[in-house]
Amino acid sequence: MIRIHEASKCYCHKGSEVVALCSTSLEISPGEFVAVIGPSGSGKTTLLSMLGGMLAPTNGKIWLGGESLYDVSPTERARMRQQKLGFVFQTFNLIPYLTALENVQVPLMLNGSCSAEQTQRLIALLNRVGLEQRMHHKPSELSVGQQQRVALARTLANDPAVILADEPTGNLDPETREQVLQFLEDLRREGRTVVMVTHDPAAASRATRTLQLRDGAVVADSAPRVSQAA
Repeated sequence: MIRIHEASKCYCHKGSEVVALCSTSLEISPGEFVAVIGPSGSGKTTLLSMLGGMLAPTNGKIWLGGESLYDVSPTERARMRQQKLGFVFQTFNLIPYLTALENVQVPLMLNGSCSAEQTQRLIALLNRVGLEQRMHHKPSELSVGQQQRVALARTLANDPAVILADEPTGNLDPETREQVLQFLEDLRREGRTVVMVTHDPAAASRATRTLQLRDGAVVADSAPRVSQAA
């Protein structure tokens, strides 16, 4: 599903080259739940941004489902993101003046595919995350945990094969944190690929594989294992 070949990312800062990610090659198979861990500045977010089609590598290539992400036009890359990728952010990125349902509809509205039938599916997604009574509430009328659940439902709006999560449990109370991790595990059991950046060792332990980064390099890659929850 995801293949990285000698991909690196370098920046120029005050006349000096800064290496955000060293030359990296790896494969992530369909249905894996991969946790990416490491200290701040180790390259975790850089790697996730490159996988998400938002940050082109300085060198190397990244394939998503057999298509090279950065050998296509920006328009085609946006299409790939819309059709194949779902994103979960620590800050939720909900639009404050839209209701929960309208926020979940945003990906479909952006690609012009919002229909009555699909709206019913989105309502079912909100039901799945326990927000059937809150779908017409705006973010300011929801708790932090409920806002994250809206974001999770929005992630599935386009039925993506790959979920990219950046610190999805960072601002959550223990109960909501557990709900989010269980949701990600459920997505993996459905056959989706999940890549999660996290500082939380307990959250990382829920993954089927762990990549450890340090100073822009992958220094450890645990062998994939079968989840006990499977």
